[in-house]
Amino acid sequence: MQRIAIVGVTGRVGSRLARELLARGHRVTGIARNTADVPPQAGLSLQSADASRSESLAPALAGHDVVVSAARFDGGPSAQVVVDAVRAAGVPRLLVVGGAGSLEVAPGVALIDTPEFPEAYRAEAAAGRAFLQALRDVADLDWTFVSPAAVFEPGERTGVFRVGGDSLPVDAQGRSAISMEDYAIAFADEIERPAHPRQRISIGY
Repeated sequence: MQRIAIVGVTGRVGSRLARELLARGHRVTGIARNTADVPPQAGLSLQSADASRSESLAPALAGHDVVVSAARFDGGPSAQVVVDAVRAAGVPRLLVVGGAGSLEVAPGVALIDTPEFPEAYRAEAAAGRAFLQALRDVADLDWTFVSPAAVFEPGERTGVFRVGGDSLPVDAQGRSAISMEDYAIAFADEIERPAHPRQRISIGY
């Protein structure tokens, strides 16, 4: 049993991570600016904090074994704010819900840099890439950045997926996808059995 703080617990991914981790018997603290709409769950405690300020976030993170950042990148806390808060709280591990935009579709070519990348997702993807680049300069924390496949929506919990590295995961039919439910399984697996310290990993079918 680990004590896990989830920043952004009210979001679609954060709520599913909380559900998966609670089902595995972990103690979860859900952190958001407003937690009033989060339903009560056994093992879940809630804390309101302004994640954009490390001095507000750090006290909410103290006493945990792992911090999960599931907040948006565009308009959410910067990597510096999150890292500073985790350091100040004395938590040794940080796992980040990443994006697909910074994954490579060819050597040195990120998905965000391809002509067909949707403009509507560009700001979020660019902020996510900047967050990852900042993390790669952090040597004093055990961090892992977990990028989903390109199509990332609520769906079925199958327990079948592949874990990769910096390349965009694509299945035999050329589709890059993962359900949020299966992503949560892979993410929780990495928390329980750390295998990728200071690395980015990708999750897809």
